[in-house]
Amino acid sequence: MNYQFTIIVPVYNEEDNLLRVEKELLAYTQIATKTTKILFVNDGSKDKSQALIEAICSRHDAFDYILFKENRGLSAAIKAGFDYTTTELVGYIDSDLQTAPEDFNLLLAHIGEFDLVTGVRSNRKDSFVKNMSSKIANGIRRAFTKDGMDDTGCPLKVIKTDYAKRIPMFKGLHRFLPAMIMLQNGTTKQITVQHFPRVAGEAKFGVWNRLLGPLMDCFAYLWMKKKYINYEVAKKK
Repeated sequence: MNYQFTIIVPVYNEEDNLLRVEKELLAYTQIATKTTKILFVNDGSKDKSQALIEAICSRHDAFDYILFKENRGLSAAIKAGFDYTTTELVGYIDSDLQTAPEDFNLLLAHIGEFDLVTGVRSNRKDSFVKNMSSKIANGIRRAFTKDGMDDTGCPLKVIKTDYAKRIPMFKGLHRFLPAMIMLQNGTTKQITVQHFPRVAGEAKFGVWNRLLGPLMDCFAYLWMKKKYINYEVAKKK
Protein backbone atom coordinates (compact mmCIF):
# COMPACT_ATOMS: atom_id res chain seq x y z
CA MET A 1 0.00 0.00 0.00
CA ASN A 2 1.14 3.53 -0.74
CA TYR A 3 1.08 4.96 2.78
CA GLN A 4 0.98 8.72 3.30
CA PHE A 5 1.10 9.03 7.10
CA THR A 6 3.05 7.21 9.83
CA ILE A 7 1.94 7.30 13.48
CA ILE A 8 4.82 6.70 15.90
CA VAL A 9 3.81 5.00 19.16
CA PRO A 10 6.60 5.18 21.79
CA VAL A 11 6.31 2.26 24.22
CA TYR A 12 7.93 1.75 27.60
CA ASN A 13 6.39 -0.90 29.88
CA GLU A 14 2.85 -0.53 28.52
CA GLU A 15 1.76 -4.19 28.34
CA ASP A 16 -1.60 -3.35 29.92
CA ASN A 17 -2.43 -0.80 27.20
CA LEU A 18 -1.19 -2.41 23.99
CA LEU A 19 -4.24 -4.47 23.04
CA ARG A 20 -6.36 -1.35 23.41
CA VAL A 21 -3.79 0.54 21.31
CA GLU A 22 -4.12 -2.15 18.64
CA LYS A 23 -7.91 -1.92 18.62
CA GLU A 24 -8.13 1.88 18.54
CA LEU A 25 -5.36 2.48 16.01
CA LEU A 26 -6.65 -0.26 13.74
CA ALA A 27 -10.07 1.39 13.87
CA TYR A 28 -8.46 4.75 13.09
CA THR A 29 -6.75 3.40 9.96
CA GLN A 30 -10.24 2.67 8.60
CA ILE A 31 -11.38 6.30 8.96
CA ALA A 32 -8.08 8.16 8.49
CA THR A 33 -8.04 10.91 5.88
CA LYS A 34 -4.55 9.75 4.83
CA THR A 35 -3.51 6.12 4.27
CA THR A 36 -1.90 5.36 7.61
CA LYS A 37 0.66 2.95 9.06
CA ILE A 38 1.68 2.46 12.68
CA LEU A 39 5.26 2.29 13.95
CA PHE A 40 5.81 1.08 17.52
CA VAL A 41 9.13 2.18 19.03
CA ASN A 42 9.82 -0.04 22.03
CA ASP A 43 12.11 1.96 24.31
CA GLY A 44 13.69 -1.07 26.02
CA SER A 45 10.58 -2.24 27.90
CA LYS A 46 11.16 -4.74 30.73
CA ASP A 47 7.64 -6.20 30.74
CA LYS A 48 5.78 -8.19 28.05
CA SER A 49 5.37 -5.22 25.73
CA GLN A 50 7.66 -6.59 23.01
CA ALA A 51 5.89 -9.94 22.78
CA LEU A 52 2.58 -8.12 22.44
CA ILE A 53 3.98 -5.72 19.84
CA GLU A 54 5.30 -8.59 17.72
CA ALA A 55 1.95 -10.38 17.93
CA ILE A 56 0.10 -7.21 16.91
CA CYS A 57 2.44 -6.59 13.97
CA SER A 58 2.04 -10.18 12.79
CA ARG A 59 -1.71 -9.64 12.58
CA HIS A 60 -1.69 -6.39 10.59
CA ASP A 61 0.39 -5.34 7.58
CA ALA A 62 0.09 -1.67 8.54
CA PHE A 63 1.83 -2.21 11.91
CA ASP A 64 5.65 -2.28 12.25
CA TYR A 65 8.06 -1.94 15.16
CA ILE A 66 11.54 -0.94 16.28
CA LEU A 67 13.04 -2.38 19.48
CA PHE A 68 15.80 -0.51 21.34
CA LYS A 69 18.55 -2.53 23.00
CA GLU A 70 18.00 -0.49 26.18
CA ASN A 71 15.84 2.31 27.52
CA ARG A 72 16.88 5.64 25.99
CA GLY A 73 13.92 7.91 26.76
CA LEU A 74 10.97 9.45 24.95
CA SER A 75 12.99 11.89 22.83
CA ALA A 76 15.15 9.05 21.52
CA ALA A 77 12.07 6.99 20.69
CA ILE A 78 10.50 9.87 18.77
CA LYS A 79 13.80 10.58 16.99
CA ALA A 80 14.10 6.92 15.92
CA GLY A 81 10.53 7.05 14.65
CA PHE A 82 11.37 10.11 12.55
CA ASP A 83 14.51 8.39 11.24
CA TYR A 84 12.64 5.25 10.15
CA THR A 85 9.61 7.00 8.68
CA THR A 86 9.29 6.83 4.89
CA THR A 87 5.92 8.58 4.45
CA GLU A 88 5.45 12.26 3.63
CA LEU A 89 3.76 12.91 6.98
CA VAL A 90 4.59 11.68 10.47
CA GLY A 91 2.86 11.99 13.82
CA TYR A 92 2.91 10.42 17.22
CA ILE A 93 0.61 9.43 20.03
CA ASP A 94 1.37 8.08 23.50
CA SER A 95 0.58 4.44 24.17
CA ASP A 96 -1.50 5.38 27.22
CA LEU A 97 -4.14 6.69 24.77
CA GLN A 98 -5.04 9.72 26.84
CA THR A 99 -5.60 11.36 23.46
CA ALA A 100 -7.90 9.98 20.75
CA PRO A 101 -6.49 8.65 17.45
CA GLU A 102 -9.50 9.97 15.54
CA ASP A 103 -8.38 13.50 16.43
CA PHE A 104 -5.47 13.04 14.04
CA ASN A 105 -8.00 13.88 11.32
CA LEU A 106 -8.47 17.32 12.91
CA LEU A 107 -4.72 17.93 12.65
CA LEU A 108 -4.37 16.46 9.16
CA ALA A 109 -7.00 18.90 7.91
CA HIS A 110 -4.49 21.73 8.43
CA ILE A 111 -1.15 20.11 7.61
CA GLY A 112 -1.29 21.20 3.98
CA GLU A 113 -0.75 24.85 4.88
CA PHE A 114 1.37 24.29 8.00
CA ASP A 115 4.52 22.25 8.68
CA LEU A 116 3.53 21.10 12.18
CA VAL A 117 0.06 20.85 13.70
CA THR A 118 -0.16 20.02 17.40
CA GLY A 119 -3.03 19.25 19.71
CA VAL A 120 -4.02 21.26 22.76
CA ARG A 121 -5.65 19.09 25.40
CA SER A 122 -9.05 20.42 26.48
CA ASN A 123 -10.53 19.65 29.91
CA ARG A 124 -7.48 17.65 30.93
CA LYS A 125 -8.30 14.57 32.97
CA ASP A 126 -5.14 14.63 35.08
CA SER A 127 -4.56 15.37 38.77
CA PHE A 128 -4.41 18.96 39.99
CA VAL A 129 -0.68 18.66 40.70
CA LYS A 130 0.06 17.23 37.24
CA ASN A 131 -2.02 19.91 35.53
CA MET A 132 -0.38 22.73 37.48
CA SER A 133 3.16 21.44 36.93
CA SER A 134 2.48 21.15 33.20
CA LYS A 135 0.99 24.64 33.11
CA ILE A 136 4.03 26.11 34.85
CA ALA A 137 6.43 24.18 32.61
CA ASN A 138 4.61 25.36 29.49
CA GLY A 139 4.79 28.94 30.71
CA ILE A 140 8.55 28.68 31.31
CA ARG A 141 9.15 27.11 27.90
CA ARG A 142 6.94 29.64 26.09
CA ALA A 143 8.84 32.53 27.72
CA PHE A 144 12.14 31.13 26.43
CA THR A 145 11.09 30.01 22.95
CA LYS A 146 8.39 32.57 22.04
CA ASP A 147 6.70 29.76 20.10
CA GLY A 148 3.16 30.75 21.17
CA MET A 149 2.24 27.14 21.95
CA ASP A 150 -0.05 26.43 24.91
CA ASP A 151 0.53 22.69 25.33
CA THR A 152 3.69 21.29 23.72
CA GLY A 153 3.41 18.24 25.98
CA CYS A 154 0.29 17.12 24.14
CA PRO A 155 1.14 13.68 22.68
CA LEU A 156 -0.76 14.27 19.44
CA LYS A 157 1.16 15.93 16.62
CA VAL A 158 1.46 15.80 12.84
CA ILE A 159 4.62 17.01 11.09
CA LYS A 160 5.81 17.10 7.50
CA THR A 161 8.48 14.40 7.49
CA ASP A 162 11.19 16.41 5.76
CA TYR A 163 10.98 18.94 8.61
CA ALA A 164 10.88 16.22 11.29
CA LYS A 165 14.03 14.55 9.95
CA ARG A 166 15.95 17.83 10.21
CA ILE A 167 15.22 18.29 13.92
CA PRO A 168 18.49 17.85 15.90
CA MET A 169 16.95 15.87 18.74
CA PHE A 170 18.47 15.52 22.18
CA LYS A 171 17.03 14.27 25.45
CA GLY A 172 14.08 16.42 26.48
CA LEU A 173 13.70 18.14 23.12
CA HIS A 174 10.35 16.43 22.44
CA ARG A 175 8.88 19.33 24.43
CA PHE A 176 10.29 21.80 21.87
CA LEU A 177 9.10 20.33 18.57
CA PRO A 178 7.10 23.42 17.48
CA ALA A 179 10.05 25.68 18.33
CA MET A 180 12.41 23.44 16.36
CA ILE A 181 10.12 23.60 13.33
CA MET A 182 10.12 27.40 13.65
CA LEU A 183 13.94 27.37 13.63
CA GLN A 184 13.62 25.90 10.14
CA ASN A 185 11.32 28.81 9.19
CA GLY A 186 8.45 26.34 9.28
CA THR A 187 4.89 27.22 10.27
CA THR A 188 2.90 25.77 13.17
CA LYS A 189 -0.70 25.59 14.34
CA GLN A 190 -2.45 24.25 17.44
CA ILE A 191 -5.86 22.57 17.47
CA THR A 192 -8.02 21.63 20.46
CA VAL A 193 -8.26 17.85 20.96
CA GLN A 194 -9.91 15.49 23.44
CA HIS A 195 -8.20 14.23 26.59
CA PHE A 196 -8.96 11.18 28.74
CA PRO A 197 -7.71 9.77 32.05
CA ARG A 198 -5.09 7.02 31.99
CA VAL A 199 -6.89 3.71 32.47
CA ALA A 200 -3.90 1.33 32.72
CA GLY A 201 -0.17 1.37 33.31
CA GLU A 202 1.83 4.04 35.11
CA ALA A 203 2.81 7.57 34.14
CA LYS A 204 6.50 7.90 33.22
CA PHE A 205 6.91 11.55 34.28
CA GLY A 206 6.53 13.05 37.76
CA VAL A 207 6.31 16.59 39.07
CA TRP A 208 10.05 17.20 39.23
CA ASN A 209 10.88 16.05 35.73
CA ARG A 210 7.97 18.11 34.44
CA LEU A 211 9.41 21.26 36.04
CA LEU A 212 13.17 20.92 36.39
CA GLY A 213 13.63 19.04 33.11
CA PRO A 214 11.92 21.67 30.94
CA LEU A 215 13.76 24.49 32.71
CA MET A 216 17.17 22.95 31.97
CA ASP A 217 16.08 22.08 28.44
CA CYS A 218 15.18 25.72 27.81
CA PHE A 219 18.85 26.65 28.16
CA ALA A 220 19.77 23.80 25.81
CA TYR A 221 17.25 25.17 23.32
CA LEU A 222 18.70 28.68 23.53
CA TRP A 223 22.15 27.25 22.79
CA MET A 224 20.69 25.26 19.90
CA LYS A 225 18.94 28.32 18.52
CA LYS A 226 22.18 30.31 18.55
CA LYS A 227 24.14 27.53 16.83
CA TYR A 228 21.45 26.14 14.52
CA ILE A 229 22.42 25.90 10.84
CA ASN A 230 19.61 26.68 8.43
CA TYR A 231 19.94 27.25 4.70
CA GLU A 232 17.99 27.19 1.46
CA VAL A 233 19.46 26.14 -1.88
CA ALA A 234 18.79 28.79 -4.51
CA LYS A 235 20.11 26.85 -7.48
CA LYS A 236 21.85 23.58 -8.32
CA LYS A 237 22.88 21.64 -11.38
